Amino acid sequence: MASLVGTSIEFYDFYVYATAAVLVFPHLFFPAGDDVAATLQSLATFAIAFVARPVGSALFGHFGDRIGRKSTLVASLLTMGISTVLIGLLPGYAQIGVLAPLLLALCRFGQGLGLGGEWGGAALLATENAPPGRRAFFGTFPQLGAPIGFFMANGLFLILSGTMSDQAFLSWGWRIPFLVSAVLVLVGLWVRLSLHESPAFAGVVERNERAKVPFVQVFRTDFTALVLGTFIMLATYVLFYLMTVFSLSYGTADTGLGYERSEFLVLLLVGVVFFGLTVPIAGLLADRYGRRPTLIVTTVAIIVFGVLLGPWFGAGSTASSLSFLIVGLGLMGLTFGPMGAVLPELFPTAVRYTGASVSYNVASLLGASVAPYIATWLASSHGLGWVGVYLAAMGVLTLIALLVSKETKERALED
Repeated sequence: MASLVGTSIEFYDFYVYATAAVLVFPHLFFPAGDDVAATLQSLATFAIAFVARPVGSALFGHFGDRIGRKSTLVASLLTMGISTVLIGLLPGYAQIGVLAPLLLALCRFGQGLGLGGEWGGAALLATENAPPGRRAFFGTFPQLGAPIGFFMANGLFLILSGTMSDQAFLSWGWRIPFLVSAVLVLVGLWVRLSLHESPAFAGVVERNERAKVPFVQVFRTDFTALVLGTFIMLATYVLFYLMTVFSLSYGTADTGLGYERSEFLVLLLVGVVFFGLTVPIAGLLADRYGRRPTLIVTTVAIIVFGVLLGPWFGAGSTASSLSFLIVGLGLMGLTFGPMGAVLPELFPTAVRYTGASVSYNVASLLGASVAPYIATWLASSHGLGWVGVYLAAMGVLTLIALLVSKETKERALED
């Protein structure tokens, strides 16, 4: 539950920005002009966090493997929370000119730094305390933070959109979700300060086996695991940010499907429910049948989904859009769920925090950071079908990584 609460808050903070980057920031933090250009500029600041995440994974991973999971998780939560609240206080382009997007980018970097250190520690907190045969299921608890955080962030935006005028929302209402983070972070800190260290890390300390420089050691001794972990996560990231950030942008754009903002947010929230429902199902399947078989079948389904993306999402009807979001986000849950166990299982305890975090966040840099930007450019320049080709190609890379990897279901985490 501690891992779930923490990741829910961190992902809430992260997705509040993702939604605002589509709905608000192009109008407030960039000079007026071409709407498509402003959206692309806003999505570029969105991508900055993914550059910061590998830095955060190295920084927090070092301390997580040296001083422990608990203290590091508290620090990562504070980093994310402070950055998010500051975004809610920033003046816009009309007030301070070019300084506005620069400060926005700096705060976004802080968000990425915090999330870069969050996920690995939360996954280890769950999996290193899991009973035998239940590790993948326990590893789904930090994964559930993604749909819960997304639902909270977009649900709050939906409520604000429905209860105030567009003028009031763009003037000050958009700040509320960022400022609410202060309360959520206090709750998260209260939960995390009550934690104890995991038995696996306590054993490493007792045997005096902690790595001196975990980041250097993991590249020297576990480089193959880093590469495999990165590409195993790649399709997951591309799929999620196409299904959320890009779909919201394209679905509400006049040059896209032309939905009202609140109408498409409702459809998206329905899809996210299926994301949350399939996460624990994937963990149970991975515990029963193994990580590789579960993920191989899911990845093949993602490739097929990519092939169908253009005509399916492009149909534009409410039924086609809703079914597209449900299936796509359902597949996201099936591929994301086992990752809380898969990535930690690739690495020994002494460098597990660093290794799992670096793999997870380098995949975010290669996949998620550029996915909305590439998809927006492909859709506007070459048509929606090419967005599906992009997703399918990333799915093929993940499938290759899964086929050459080994099953980790029976691996002990005490080594």
